[in-house]
Amino acid sequence: MKSHQSTQTMKPATAAKKLGVYLPATPAEFQEGVVSRAELNELQANPPEWLRALRESGPHPRPVVAAKLGVSIAGLARGGVTEALTTEQIEALKDARPEWLEKERATQAEVRKEAARLKKRDAEKAEQSAHDAS
Repeated sequence: MKSHQSTQTMKPATAAKKLGVYLPATPAEFQEGVVSRAELNELQANPPEWLRALRESGPHPRPVVAAKLGVSIAGLARGGVTEALTTEQIEALKDARPEWLEKERATQAEVRKEAARLKKRDAEKAEQSAHDAS
């Protein structure tokens, strides 16, 4: 008996998330269809013009906006940014340096610093445990 493997597909929203693009800005045929794993891999390997343009100038989804601004998604919300932004809008925010953005960047830096400290501590504990066991 041969095993029959079905083609793995995903909703357009999932594919857009994996591609790092804002779904409402994608072409209608992308939004209305399903995307197979092979199609997603092809889009990632050889992005069509619409995908390149979206990645370059946006509008970008909130996770991408947050990353470009160096803040968390929650930080975006606290700053009042709830919509997708274009690259131009993101650059304007960076240039304007509003107080909320500076505060959220500082918060994010502290979070990263604490995560690094905990990672180092855990690695040292693991090393000590391995040493004690031998």
